[in-house]
Amino acid sequence: MKSPWKILMTAPVFFLLPLHSLASWAYDDQPGTSHSNGHTCVGCVLVISVIDQLAQVHNSTVQASMERLCSYLPEKLFLKTTCYLVINTFGSDIIKLLSADMNADVVCHTLKFCKQETGQPLCHLYPVPKEAWTYTLEKARQIVKKSPTQRYYRSGSDICSLPFLAKICQKIKLAIQNSVPFKDVDLDKYSVFPTLRGYHWRGRDCNDRDKSVYPGRRPDNWDVHQDSNCNGIWGVDPKDGIPYEKKFCEGSQPRGIILLGDSAGAHFHISPEWITASQMSLNSFFNLPTALTDELDWPQLSGVTGFLDSTSRIKEKSIYLRLQKRNHCNHRDYQSISRNGASSQRLEKFIESLSRNQLLDQPAIVIYAMIGNDVCNGKADPVPEMTTPEKLYSKVMQTLKYLNSHLPKGSHVIFYGLPDGNFLWDNLHNRYHPLGQLNKDVTYAQLYSFLNCLQVSPCHGWMSSNKTLRTLTSERAEQLSNTLKKIATSEKFTHFDLFYMDFSFQEIIQEWQKRGGQPWQLIEPVDGFHPNEVASLLLANSFWKKVQLQWPQVLGKENSFNSQIEQVFGDQGGH
Repeated sequence: MKSPWKILMTAPVFFLLPLHSLASWAYDDQPGTSHSNGHTCVGCVLVISVIDQLAQVHNSTVQASMERLCSYLPEKLFLKTTCYLVINTFGSDIIKLLSADMNADVVCHTLKFCKQETGQPLCHLYPVPKEAWTYTLEKARQIVKKSPTQRYYRSGSDICSLPFLAKICQKIKLAIQNSVPFKDVDLDKYSVFPTLRGYHWRGRDCNDRDKSVYPGRRPDNWDVHQDSNCNGIWGVDPKDGIPYEKKFCEGSQPRGIILLGDSAGAHFHISPEWITASQMSLNSFFNLPTALTDELDWPQLSGVTGFLDSTSRIKEKSIYLRLQKRNHCNHRDYQSISRNGASSQRLEKFIESLSRNQLLDQPAIVIYAMIGNDVCNGKADPVPEMTTPEKLYSKVMQTLKYLNSHLPKGSHVIFYGLPDGNFLWDNLHNRYHPLGQLNKDVTYAQLYSFLNCLQVSPCHGWMSSNKTLRTLTSERAEQLSNTLKKIATSEKFTHFDLFYMDFSFQEIIQEWQKRGGQPWQLIEPVDGFHPNEVASLLLANSFWKKVQLQWPQVLGKENSFNSQIEQVFGDQGGH
């Protein structure tokens, strides 16, 4: 649940993409791979594939397809400018090689964006050329032998090395590492800015110059003079002189929703339009700058903290939107304390970004959903890197003690178990990846093999043709889920009660099939790994139903004043 972020940062314009360094920042806590150029290699193969396919789709020259790709990219974040710089640097070589019918693997090895280390296997996405690989590669190198590009110094430097940008890059780096808003004037961990850990991730601040004003707090003096908790309810009813917050919210059991999650909970998503030549247009990359500054996560559309209506046309809502509908006093009280690559072992690096004051704030529902990275990694032998039940127990207890010292009394913590990821291989391996749909030449099995070879797979254990390895990964996931279940049934805390819920992906598949869907439609098409938006919202629906049935006290009461709140305050100020 980590590598696709690095890959996509390199993909649009190789490793020269201005924000390439941000990718690394998001994963500083991840074990390194032995193939340090792995993400650059994948990014190169993606881009060369798109250039080649654009030429096919539009029956154009390679030069025209490169220019077409650059013309589609937005000006924001220097994307278009950098793309043209890359064309000027590598374009002539790319043209020569693709014109000689070399595929993307050969091109990227020739240009040394991909490297076969001594004693290591050859990593390739496409079928190996009919002629011997060494012969084909030597032939390709002869084509560009006298090219000045071959002397290009690949220092790995990026735009953040420029002196006038170093300071702002450092601030962005800290925002991502610490999982707090980049733009936060009063330093209360809430922002009026959407991305860079702003209100896409936690409720929008309604006064960024007052540290005592933020979503989720108990109202100050019933918010007679200002909206201290940003739920859009404040002032006094002129008819009877009673503060609206007191009239509408007192005794309604307000509460927030907090996710401690990984990239699945944050809704990691790479748009297929970004790499599918037949669908590419001027509009394809419109949302790329936003996605990049949200670390390729879309928490505003996630199943837990999403506050925007679904783009997938299903009626299900996020858990936050359901809580807000149940009690309008919960407006804006959400936090996605999630991070790509997060696991039980690495949560301590960013859990301090959680904002909750035991004395001043409302209780919260905390969902602990580290559903993948305790068993998922990209190592050639992934099993030794998996979290053991003993290590999980130790780290989870550490997390719970932290929560007990920060959550207000009356809060609730719910563990999500780990899924059985066998459904990935079972439902996807023989299907064509978006890159392979035009020429029927890349299946998910090939993609998985390519990523595993480079040791940049988000989950070698499940994204593998080795059935024994997939089984071992599922067995470890079940052991870790049982450990969470044991903790939930045996441990007690003073400020919250503790529950466990299975990660019921098979139930979600069955529900989707009842609606006429297929299991593969629930997985992100580009990375072939993460649950997509539909799956996330179906999981939210299942979660809500189970909590209503088993632990209704977790959700609080329905507020009988909701309609009156709507009449007086309308949309309560947006998000």
